[in-house]
Amino acid sequence: MTKDQLRQLVKDQLDLIIAKVNIALHGKNLSVLRPTIERVGRGGRVPHWFPELEAQGTLPNADGKTIGSIVEMLLIAVLETETFREVGAPPLRINPARGVDLPDLDLGVKSPSENYCTSEPYFSAYERLYGSEHDALVLLTDYQSAKRTPPLRLQIIKWNYLSKTQLADVNLCRIARKHRTMLLNDGEARTQRLFRFLAYVNQSDWLGKHLVSLIDNMNDSGAVLKQIEFAEIDFKRKNLERERKFRDLIPDASLRALQSIPKTTPLLVALTDAADNWVTECMKEAGRLPNDNEWHRLKNGPLDGRIGMSFALQWRYNFGRLFGVVVPDEAEQ
Repeated sequence: MTKDQLRQLVKDQLDLIIAKVNIALHGKNLSVLRPTIERVGRGGRVPHWFPELEAQGTLPNADGKTIGSIVEMLLIAVLETETFREVGAPPLRINPARGVDLPDLDLGVKSPSENYCTSEPYFSAYERLYGSEHDALVLLTDYQSAKRTPPLRLQIIKWNYLSKTQLADVNLCRIARKHRTMLLNDGEARTQRLFRFLAYVNQSDWLGKHLVSLIDNMNDSGAVLKQIEFAEIDFKRKNLERERKFRDLIPDASLRALQSIPKTTPLLVALTDAADNWVTECMKEAGRLPNDNEWHRLKNGPLDGRIGMSFALQWRYNFGRLFGVVVPDEAEQ
């Protein structure tokens, strides 16, 4: 079977697969899984946590990264011995160093707990709009609550399968998708510049957050004016709060940047210039335009992100929305 066919098999049987991983996390059926665990374990031996899990159904104290490794090892053992047993799939490996957790399936595995967040390697800011190179399983564990009452008994409590394009920011994709046709009709150069802003924007920055809202509503000049009026009120309120907490104030220049937008026509030009200025000031030369491959994906891709993504040295993936949970992200700070 091809990798595409194997991934489809995982997608079709995901509920059953997770049920079997959870059985293993209870310490049951491990004798069947043991050969695979040994093969992928360091030095061809079972990991240090395996004997306790097999004997007592519990895990030793571990950090989040170790928990993720445990889940991955049990997952591929279930896939190899159960899901793929009759289809002639090759032995599976875990090798995140190759850019994907399960390279034999071209499939990533994300294991957040009840904080719903993980940190991921950063390659291109435009991933925030067009997504990842690989599909991913998102396996939410109860690690945060389970670790409070030792011994640690872990379970996967929610799960989802995301296509590679869905591993992108839900709100920024919505804005880009909403305006893409209109922008492309106006010209690719302006579209690239506005998409660059959406890819790089830090929404914990006061000006950046308000510019996102203005771009979202740029086809309604009345709404843009109302949002600028709201920003003027918000500017005063936020600076009063910051002053009370002895924090740096939002610069007056940030407010002036918004107030100057209605003075330039057409509105699309004013917003593009404001977005460009933000990227130049905040990202310097790091804020590059998309290359040919990125631009092809931005123009033609579905822009169907389903998670929150914050821009930093690493991506911060926020899976709260995926599971119907409101978790503060960058835009809400």
